[in-house]
Amino acid sequence: MRLNQATDYAFRMVLYLAEQPEGTKITGAALAANQNIPERFLLKIMRSLTAAKIMKSFRGVDGGFALQRQSKDITLFDIIEAVEGQTELQRCLHDETSCWKGCTGMCSIYNAFASIQKNLEDRLKAINFADLAEQEKKLQIVRKAEIEYKEKAATVE
Repeated sequence: MRLNQATDYAFRMVLYLAEQPEGTKITGAALAANQNIPERFLLKIMRSLTAAKIMKSFRGVDGGFALQRQSKDITLFDIIEAVEGQTELQRCLHDETSCWKGCTGMCSIYNAFASIQKNLEDRLKAINFADLAEQEKKLQIVRKAEIEYKEKAATVE
């Protein structure tokens, strides 16, 4: 299973806003520049996130985008579903009539994939953007320290 580029961009956009103070509004152009996302593509993704009630959009001179829900209430699953649509590992998990054998969900392969699908969904629903934003802040400190260490080491040589 591979998520598309739009989903990766959506993760980054929501994470960036989750790191900001609650209620922060940002223009599409500023968000696109900050996250290195083509603006036209960002606006297309925003339509999906807005329709899913993850983002809200503001029109006019003071327009922009903001999270519609608190970051603790937005999960990885929410983003994937908003951008990718309904996702399943095997077609028969969604459409039992698609089974070429005609088993309609009564085979060992269906059972195996149904269990994996459930576990995957549960795990994706357990990871929220408030937690990810907190982790990201810690990782930024580590990255900054690594860069400073490398710069210091380069000047000593």
